Amino acid sequence: MDLDLRKVRYFVAVAELLHFGRAAEQLHIAQPVLSRQIRALEKDLGAELFVRDSHGVTLTAAGTQLLDDARQLLASADATRRRVRGAAHGPRRFVVGFRAGVVVTPAVRAFGAAHPDVDVMARRVEWDDQERLILDGTVDLAYVRHPIREQGLQLLPLYTEARVAMLPAEHRLAGKQELLRADLDGETWLRYVDPRPDDVPIRTIEEKFERVAAGTGITLVPVSVAEQYSRPDITYVPVTDAAPDEVLLAWDAGRRSPLIAQFVAAAQG
Repeated sequence: MDLDLRKVRYFVAVAELLHFGRAAEQLHIAQPVLSRQIRALEKDLGAELFVRDSHGVTLTAAGTQLLDDARQLLASADATRRRVRGAAHGPRRFVVGFRAGVVVTPAVRAFGAAHPDVDVMARRVEWDDQERLILDGTVDLAYVRHPIREQGLQLLPLYTEARVAMLPAEHRLAGKQELLRADLDGETWLRYVDPRPDDVPIRTIEEKFERVAAGTGITLVPVSVAEQYSRPDITYVPVTDAAPDEVLLAWDAGRRSPLIAQFVAAAQG
C-alpha cells in the first residue's frame, strides 16, 4: 500500500512532540481524529509506531526508523511540488546556495552563459539550514561546509582552505604573524553547534563577529571569510596547524536533473 503523506505528516508532528494533544493543536485537528489517523498508518505499515502508557508517548524502533525516513520523504514531496509549480508558472529557475566566504560568481556566470533560458540565482545558506534547503527544493544545490548531515545528499568535495583565528582587535595575540593551536589553549571558544543550555545559539558569521568583538570568545574561520569580511574591532591570525576547512557541493541524491550535472561541471571547471 502506498504511503499517505498526510498521515506521515501527522506522524511526524506526534513523534517530534511526543504528545497527541499538542500535536493535534499544532495540526489544527481534533485529537480523536489524529489518533485514528495514526492507527490507520500503523495498520498500513503493519507496525506499531508508538508506545502509549500512563507515562506518556514514546517511539518504538519502527517509529524511530519512520521518523528518520519521514523528514526526508516529506521534504522531497515539498520539493517536487515547488519545482512543478515553478515550471508551470514561469521560466526555468536554478538556485545555487552558498555558505559565507564561498564565491560562486564564476560558476554561476559560466552556467548562465551556457543556459540563457534558465534564471540562475544565488542564495546564502547557514550551517543549520543547508541540508533542509537542499532537500525541500528551496535551492537546487549548494556549496556547503562541515558539519553536514549526509542523509539524502550527494556530496562532491571541491577544495580545502586554511583557517585563521578570529580575535578581538585588542587580544593579547592580535599582533602575531601566525599561531599554533597550543597558543590558544585556555581561550573560550565560540561554536555554531552544541551551545550551552542557557546560551543563544550562533547562526551566522555576523553573529560570530559580534560575540568576538564583545570579548565573549574566539573562533576559527576559513581564510575566505577573513578575506571578505573586515572590521576594525576584529583581527585575523593564521593558525598553521589548524585542520583545513572543506567546501563541498551538495544536492538531493534522489534528483536526476541534467541542470545539476551541468552546474557541477561548471563548478569543477
